[in-house]
Amino acid sequence: MSTNARIAIQLSDKPGYYVSVYHHWDGYPQWLGKTLGEQYNSRKLASDLIDGGDMSSCWTDSIWGEQLPEGQYAPEYYSQRGEDCPPQLATTTEELFEQCDNCGAEYVYIYTPDHGWVGHSVYDYLSNQYQSATLAN
Repeated sequence: MSTNARIAIQLSDKPGYYVSVYHHWDGYPQWLGKTLGEQYNSRKLASDLIDGGDMSSCWTDSIWGEQLPEGQYAPEYYSQRGEDCPPQLATTTEELFEQCDNCGAEYVYIYTPDHGWVGHSVYDYLSNQYQSATLAN
């Protein structure tokens, strides 16, 4: 079974405007949080990742059954198999968490101007037990 997540970028220095995408596999902090912090550790890299739209995985060695060359990794976007799943805009933090809830995301990872990647448990936010963790960049 998958651990779904959303990956987002905060668009300004104040929370409230976000662009995000769905991420299907391994959305828990020990994998997706770590991978984002290690492989997409700048605003440009985070933005480039999100520009591709919803994805199965952000870091894989095969794209829809086609093995990449040895040692190469890339995102596996749904658009690569013909689906139209562009990034979504949220104009409030509440709207971002609604998008998370609507796609079954357990975690959301937000690239912020001040802290880099910050991870949140969607369940904790929706149940008013809000916690977040700044991920290593």
